[in-house]
Amino acid sequence: MQIKTLKHRYTPEEYLQLEESAEYKSEYRDGKIVPMTGGTSNYNQIAGNFYANLLFALRGQNYKTYIGDMRLWIPRYRQHTYPDVMVIEGKPIFTEKNTTTLTNPSLIVEVLSKSTKNYDLGDKFVYYRSIPAFSEYILIDQARYHVMQYNKTAEKKWLLSEYESEEAVLALNSINFEIKLSEIYEGVDFTETEE
Repeated sequence: MQIKTLKHRYTPEEYLQLEESAEYKSEYRDGKIVPMTGGTSNYNQIAGNFYANLLFALRGQNYKTYIGDMRLWIPRYRQHTYPDVMVIEGKPIFTEKNTTTLTNPSLIVEVLSKSTKNYDLGDKFVYYRSIPAFSEYILIDQARYHVMQYNKTAEKKWLLSEYESEEAVLALNSINFEIKLSEIYEGVDFTETEE
């Protein structure tokens, strides 16, 4: 005889309460709490390079730039996630009085890993597209020179551009910002293996 085990489904409020005292970050996926995997040295270097260059370029402009520790709430799909880099144009909109959870990024950047690549390209991108302000998605491979750029067109279609060489230049559409792939990947060791 098989015994069915009940899996506890969490409310967003329960998740946030647990997340406040957690030793590691987790995502919330419509009732499930999913621990986040640790990043590699390359992962950290790429996210840091992109964030630092973007933060410097946007100084004095009407943008807020955030890195990995800022949470994003996607109400339509009941998702809490931690994008690697987010940019808000204008004033950030937080959930209620909470200043650690945003709802209105226009740009999201994710550094791909073996364990998250399919999710970042699939369901997560579907969730992100439900955010009204969201108009540009950048996915950066940490194992080789490869960046995918998705831009929302005026017809609300998503256009893909890919960059695959050290000399290539990524020009954002949602923000006046350009960066060479050599700057994104500065300090990255492609012989490093992902665990």
